[in-house]
Amino acid sequence: MNLNFFDKLSQNLIELLNDGDDYNPNENNIKTIIKSRISAQIFNVILQYIYGGIVGLENCETRFIYDLMLAADELELEELSNKLETLLIETKGSWLRTHFSFIYHSIFNRHDDFKKLKNFCNDIVVKYPHLIFEADEFTSLKESALVSLLKRNDLQMEEVKIWDYVIKWGIAQTSTLPTNLDDWTKENFLTLKTTLQQCSWLRTHFSFIYHSIFNRHDDFKKLKNFCNDIVVKYPHLIFEADEFTSLKESALVSLLKRNDLQMEEVKIWDYVIKWGIAQTSTLPTNLDDWTKENFLTLKTTLQQCLPHIRYFHLSSIEVVDKIEPYRKILDKQLWKDINQRLLIPDRPVKSTILPPRSVLVTELPPRAEEPRESFSTIISEELAAEESFSTIITEKYAAEISTWIDRKEVTYNLTNIPYKFELILRGIRDGFAPQTFWDMCHGYVCTVVLAKVKGTDEIIGGYNPLEWDNSNIDDKRMETKDSFIFSLKNGNIPKSILSRVKQSQTAIVNVSKKDQKKWGPCFGDFQMYSEKSNFTLDDGCFCRIPSKCYEKPIISSSKFSIINYEVFKIVKKNF
Repeated sequence: MNLNFFDKLSQNLIELLNDGDDYNPNENNIKTIIKSRISAQIFNVILQYIYGGIVGLENCETRFIYDLMLAADELELEELSNKLETLLIETKGSWLRTHFSFIYHSIFNRHDDFKKLKNFCNDIVVKYPHLIFEADEFTSLKESALVSLLKRNDLQMEEVKIWDYVIKWGIAQTSTLPTNLDDWTKENFLTLKTTLQQCSWLRTHFSFIYHSIFNRHDDFKKLKNFCNDIVVKYPHLIFEADEFTSLKESALVSLLKRNDLQMEEVKIWDYVIKWGIAQTSTLPTNLDDWTKENFLTLKTTLQQCLPHIRYFHLSSIEVVDKIEPYRKILDKQLWKDINQRLLIPDRPVKSTILPPRSVLVTELPPRAEEPRESFSTIISEELAAEESFSTIITEKYAAEISTWIDRKEVTYNLTNIPYKFELILRGIRDGFAPQTFWDMCHGYVCTVVLAKVKGTDEIIGGYNPLEWDNSNIDDKRMETKDSFIFSLKNGNIPKSILSRVKQSQTAIVNVSKKDQKKWGPCFGDFQMYSEKSNFTLDDGCFCRIPSKCYEKPIISSSKFSIINYEVFKIVKKNF
């Protein structure tokens, strides 16, 4: 096999001759370029490229081609380096997988080079993270490599394990700072501030830093905000820590103020009570023994915290079980309004009603359920195929849905599916808040919504040929004869169900802006809804039984919740 480069027969190597480290003129004024890492055999091929524009690779081992690529990169022969990179990805994928760890570490030592090869490797690592994270040389990984993986939304590892590995890596990189904050100098804090730009040290010593910076009153505001941005997403780091009750009041209040604190309100209440009681050692352990003075003491302790609880977004059971036993620490008007709101929801109250917290997901999705593959399996044919476009369906289902879109009788073959399914939104990646759907899907036409129902094998969805629009003041019913809803054959579900629209005037609903915190995609009879603004937390999603807008029901239960959902833009392929 020959690679031809007749358009550009040579590169300008004059810069090499001006580099004192890389050449030596001898007494005959002959320039000697010193590149000890490049073998004579490889340099001979490079000379053929420079002078003749041809690179002969017949009978060359793949390792030789790889080393040639590195040498071309070192000599800044960009054209040759890029061509060899593409050649390796397109024709030598099996070899790259077999020597994966070596390849991965070597290319990330090259800064901005080999972007395609880095992406190729990362596409494997996100699916099989143990290849890198459990390798002996993990802690020697370049920071750029680790960051490139942490940025990936499709990294198949539980977040808590990712956190553990980041800590492990960070400890291995960290230079020593005094463990006792009292021993820190101004220079130490300046060092910390600089280090925080890379975040490794902060994550390694997170709890220590969090508690210490809130002892400093108004200092380190940026650092406090940075830490809180982490805690609201992973509240267990602070709320479930052994030292939670020693948290400074200012730190706790700063978290309670956050609308994006990822914790159910009733749990927040429990932690606030726990913290308040811990600040007053004189309170009886048995609540039945509490006097009026005891409740007044707790009320005084929590006076900065109580205004930030979202009382009006608690259920009646939560109010009775959790709030009522401590009602004496609340203002009388607030307690009256809480009860009134439960009994007469539409009547105005005098107390301030804070917005609900925008909880995305309270638990990590079981992304790591896929059985870990052995290394030999990874380099098998299956891994050589492209990564699946969906976490819910396979190409087989994409063919079936495409057939329905085109109103065909015979299902498309997998080799001639006429559409690409381009991902717009994925619940386990982007969150399950209804508002997220409207924010991310606004303006898209020809979309498929897929949802996996909690507790069953059911996969249901709908096709919308029209535009999702989040700008409406009032609900807007959209007319089309081409939309449909469906459920797919899966597990205990014996066959797929296709239900086409029969009342075209109400086929699709673009809900009003004020309703988008609770309502997601609406296909007439099939609507995604959540009172708690999270499709996974309640049984708010529903399919009307019997059907009204579409031909037939697509699910056995009228109300349900989901464990994941995806939205795809359907794009015609160019064959």
